[in-house]
Amino acid sequence: MSEHRRKPPNSGRGGGRHGAHSGRRGTPGADGGAAAGRRAAGGGGGRRRAPDGNTAYGAGAAAGAGAGAAAGAAAGHGRSHSAAGGYDGPRRRRRPEPPPRKRFIDYPRSNHTGLRRWLPSWKQVTGMCVLGFGLLVGLFILGYMLVTVPKVADAAMAQNNVYYWSDGTQMATYGGEKNRQEVDLEDIPKEMQNAVIAAENATFYSDPGIDPKGITRAVLNMAGGGSTQSGSTITQQYVKNAMLNDQSQTLSRKVKELFVSIKVGAKVDKNDILAGYLNTAYYGRGAYGIQAAAQAYFRVDAEDLKPDQSAFLAAVLKGPDLYDPQGGSVPGASPEENRKRAEARWEWILDRQTEVELDGQKMMSPAERAKYDKFPEIEEYNPSSGLTGQKGYLIETANRYVLKNSNIGKEELERGGYRIYTTFDKKKVAQMEKAVDDARKEYLDPKTRDKDKYVQFGGASVDPASGRIVALYGGEGFDKDHFSNNADTLGVPVGSTWKPFVLASAFENGTYRSEGEPISPESKYNGNNEIIIRDQNGDPMPGPGGDDFRQVNEADKSYGYVDLNMATGLSINTPYVQLGIDVGLNNVRKTAENLGILEDSMDPNNNASFSIGTSTPSAIRMASAYGTFAASGEHIEPYSVTKVVKDGKELGGYDEHPTKRGIDAEVADTVTKVMKENVIEGEFGEYGSGTGAAARDLERPAAGKTGTTDKNKSAWWVGYTPQLSTAVTLFRTDPRSDKQELLSMNGTGGFDSIHGGQIPTEIWTNYMKAALKGEEVKDFPEPGPLGEKVDGGGVPSPTQSSIEPEPTETEPSEEPDDPTSSPPPSTSPPPSQTCEPWDLECQSGGATNGGDPGGETDGETTTGETNGETTTGETTGETDSGGQPNGGGNAGSNGGDDGGGLIP
Repeated sequence: MSEHRRKPPNSGRGGGRHGAHSGRRGTPGADGGAAAGRRAAGGGGGRRRAPDGNTAYGAGAAAGAGAGAAAGAAAGHGRSHSAAGGYDGPRRRRRPEPPPRKRFIDYPRSNHTGLRRWLPSWKQVTGMCVLGFGLLVGLFILGYMLVTVPKVADAAMAQNNVYYWSDGTQMATYGGEKNRQEVDLEDIPKEMQNAVIAAENATFYSDPGIDPKGITRAVLNMAGGGSTQSGSTITQQYVKNAMLNDQSQTLSRKVKELFVSIKVGAKVDKNDILAGYLNTAYYGRGAYGIQAAAQAYFRVDAEDLKPDQSAFLAAVLKGPDLYDPQGGSVPGASPEENRKRAEARWEWILDRQTEVELDGQKMMSPAERAKYDKFPEIEEYNPSSGLTGQKGYLIETANRYVLKNSNIGKEELERGGYRIYTTFDKKKVAQMEKAVDDARKEYLDPKTRDKDKYVQFGGASVDPASGRIVALYGGEGFDKDHFSNNADTLGVPVGSTWKPFVLASAFENGTYRSEGEPISPESKYNGNNEIIIRDQNGDPMPGPGGDDFRQVNEADKSYGYVDLNMATGLSINTPYVQLGIDVGLNNVRKTAENLGILEDSMDPNNNASFSIGTSTPSAIRMASAYGTFAASGEHIEPYSVTKVVKDGKELGGYDEHPTKRGIDAEVADTVTKVMKENVIEGEFGEYGSGTGAAARDLERPAAGKTGTTDKNKSAWWVGYTPQLSTAVTLFRTDPRSDKQELLSMNGTGGFDSIHGGQIPTEIWTNYMKAALKGEEVKDFPEPGPLGEKVDGGGVPSPTQSSIEPEPTETEPSEEPDDPTSSPPPSTSPPPSQTCEPWDLECQSGGATNGGDPGGETDGETTTGETNGETTTGETTGETDSGGQPNGGGNAGSNGGDDGGGLIP
């Protein structure tokens, strides 16, 4: 190419820069922004393109193309092409993006931002409501179609419960189908029908069979964790009774029951529903259906029921345990409380019938109502049903444990169908029954001695290592018209068998004098009679009438200063009453609870006599608590059931029995040593042997404690070996008395007074001999040193002479709990004979007034091992802490649902 056709190299670069400059500023250049860009891209504005491979021209073209493209793009009038400055073909338009695909449910809403994006539209809200309503209707229809109408006959096909001994052999069958009969509605008096409708469901003949308000209330209660509630209409209650195949207390069963009720209300005639309800309802006393109930309460057929009797049976439907005048098995269900409730509801139902209309007229006219002003006479209930000997009490104890440890209701349990495996050892139960029967035959003669009447025996035996209740004695038997369980009472004070709990608390917590450090059994306290009990400030504790409280000993006996070993061996009251105050009664309560005593069975009052046994645990609980001593402080809650099976499936809740540390092992073993070496093996010179000397006949290591309460209203012996802990109690109560109070045993069995070291210890020894026959003879662990010797107030120092009471001619030489006879009371030595100037507890003027008011006291002092009487004219009496016993006969209270034993 000729030279004159060439352009200077700088003109191409200059054109590129110019184009870029024009484009960048967005103003027309010499040739216009777009044109300049195109020209720059074409190689600096020349008319021809330089051939490929010409380095000079290539460089200029590249620079111009880049600059021109940049200029055009910056000016908004052109597109950028190849970065290398070459032409990349004709420009293409960018395809528009397709619109977003529509969703079936536009949520979150795509055409909104912020909060509105998450707010559903009115169409969406309406659609969901329609859909939800449709689903509910569909579910309702499905539920309605799936359920069937129950049959009354099916409700009569319940099974018996079967109970088994600990070895797996069958003990007894009970419950279920034994007391069921179906009768036609025409055989049920109109007055009975009216009474139930008036009391339960006044709109029965007009309502659809369900109560929406009641259902909502029940559902909300269950959803909130509350208890399930029964149906509020007769239809719903009939359905509940008839659903034997599903009595679970769950929300799902409640929903199923609702659908069945709706279907029954729509398909079944009202009269058939009423007849079905009356034939399946539970009236108590094992009676299912109106015919069985009429027989159980009035000994008549259903067709012969009178209007006042009908009103009573309608009242019982509200809850047999709370409305049967003979008493129930739940707390607050004593015969007196139940009768009061039953009479009030009976009157209300009769009055109600004068208000409710049926077929256009009142159910009962005022004139007819006025005829029934006296509560009908209720027949006595005999639940024996072939349960002889101890079987009734064993079954009752097992049932209470099942009810406590499951969601099975009492009515459901009584419907039957359960296989219940118990801890009761068949041989040991028979051995305990024989030991009691032998003592009854040897000592009691109710035909010739009035004081031998109404004597009650109770006993329980617990395995310390496992907590199993292996045997109990509840009474003569259901078949002998004795229905209350004397092994599980709540109301019989335990007397001095409580003292080891005070001792254990002193070993564990110390006293205020030891500043909380444990004290040793060698610590001494004043054992004289009628000493003033002082609080931790040193002030006298108040007694009745504002006088200082004075504690008395058995037979007004004085012992001088004694250590806790001797105080325990001879069961001296005054040291223990003061020791309890020094330890702190709340500490004693806590120790007793840790050992296994239920708080509800403890005397609620922190009176001075609390430490000598005003509380009322059962024999089961006392055997369990002493079993904690036997197990070196390890406690397992007592239990009577190992397995429950229903429809071939084992129910949960019966296989775990955790062990907890009740008290320190050294403390437990030291308490055991004190009782073993002093109560049973102890010899105390002129004062005789320990109160439990009769237990030596067991001829193997054992520990235990006697207990006797004021006026001999109860006597106890609780003792144990390493393998077995057993409690035996003896008390008197008249089963026909309205008050059901404890009676004195002074004169019972030919003794002036009954003590724990006599008949109860003899029964215990004979039973334990048989129960442990063939078992290895084991001794208890030897405890190490425990605590420091810290004496109570007034104890003389080693340099001072000890205080000893001067004997009198009438002072007994025998131990009052010796099995032979009870010594006569003696006059307490005057203060001048037993007191020294430094003895604050002993010095005091004024009359002896006995017990601390409050609780179950009547101004008399519970004296533990005492016959409850004094011969000093200034002594006013003793604390009668007997309270209300379990009762020993037909009308006796059974002490509540848990009694004093199994159920907290």
